Amino acid sequence: MTQPKPRLDDKSGGGRAIALIDGNSFYCSCERTFDPKLAGLPVIVLSNNDGCAIARTAEAKALGIKMGDPYFKIRDLCRAQGVRVFSSNYTLYGDMSARTNAVYRGFASAIEIYSIDESFLDLTDVRPDRRVELARDLRATVRAWTGIPTCVGIGPTKTLAKLANHIAKSIAPLDGVCDLTDPDAYAHWLGRIHVGEVWGIGRASLAKLEAMGVDTVADLRDLDPRPVRKAMTVVGERIIHELRGVSCLPLGLMPAQRKGCAVTRSFGSRVEDRASLAQAVSAHATRLGEKLRREGLGTDHVTVFFHTSEHDRDHPQRSVSTVVTLPEASNDSLVLIKAALHGIAKTWRPQGDPPWRYSKAGVITVDLVPLVASQRALIGQLDREQGAALMAALDACNARFGRGAVVPARVGLERTRTGWSTKFEMRTPRYTTQIGELPVAIA
Repeated sequence: MTQPKPRLDDKSGGGRAIALIDGNSFYCSCERTFDPKLAGLPVIVLSNNDGCAIARTAEAKALGIKMGDPYFKIRDLCRAQGVRVFSSNYTLYGDMSARTNAVYRGFASAIEIYSIDESFLDLTDVRPDRRVELARDLRATVRAWTGIPTCVGIGPTKTLAKLANHIAKSIAPLDGVCDLTDPDAYAHWLGRIHVGEVWGIGRASLAKLEAMGVDTVADLRDLDPRPVRKAMTVVGERIIHELRGVSCLPLGLMPAQRKGCAVTRSFGSRVEDRASLAQAVSAHATRLGEKLRREGLGTDHVTVFFHTSEHDRDHPQRSVSTVVTLPEASNDSLVLIKAALHGIAKTWRPQGDPPWRYSKAGVITVDLVPLVASQRALIGQLDREQGAALMAALDACNARFGRGAVVPARVGLERTRTGWSTKFEMRTPRYTTQIGELPVAIA
């Protein structure tokens, strides 16, 4: 006996409605917000050290610029086509993300921040016939208050909300909103969208599904979950249930406790001397401490690494990694700096001819623990009380005057002269967080 094809209303989700809202070309939109002259022009934003394209407007995509294209390969194209190119301005983007989420909280009973430009909103308490209207009002409010254009996808599950967002972004007549809690829209679109657009379907999974004869999202939804589980593990089975309207991914209102943390950077130029390397690693350890203190976590070990670049074929290659253990868990930047410098001292080797030219360094830690509940050391116990007071004063100064206003001496005061600091040669001002970089209105 042939089973009937699943319909959205066959499985009761209790009227659940989840919206996914994201900023269109978010980094580029942040740049356009403070420079209206960029409207309609092709714009791209580059990764750290101005390496490759990580955000593109529709106009830039139309020129053939792909995500991840190295800038040195597309530099001539950008100049010839008038593409506006910007270095990453993460301070600005993070603040603009916080502002958009502040708007979202006025429209939904609960939200989950999924990434810097995406958030899930719980719209379950909104009447079905008002969801599209509310989504359009939300888009208009975000645009008016922050300048960021968005698209909204609504579905009974996260997977369907993500798919609806893709449809809203791709189909111009929908005006940036798609509601897959509507059974008619659900039936219409799932048979017209390629299965590769489903959240969680990667290249390897797509090949397996195509071998099963799956082409559209509806084809995947209608599969027997059992063979899909064998081919794609429980993740594949979960996707099928989500596409049928059965929630397997609850809204995460509380962020999971961080299990690990890493601060790594490529150098703005190659580093050959120990002093510059130590300064860079000290800066990374300082930043690591800031992140851990913000979440009340600590670590009792730090991995320090640094390596050369495989692109320097005329120079010898070297990759170094070492673990330094602390007597007890800490998030004191001075303690972490001391550990990181010990790692450098253990692994540094005098330069030969030709020298090693280091291109990247970082500090990494895992197995983080809540500091207040961590076990104290019997021998070599740290002075947490004094360290906490000093770090609180340091964090307060940097919160008031901007990150890096006060730093440990080991980090150095003139990083650009040493050459290790990350390049941001085309970065715009941090308009919303640095008082000296506020935009000025001229009468």
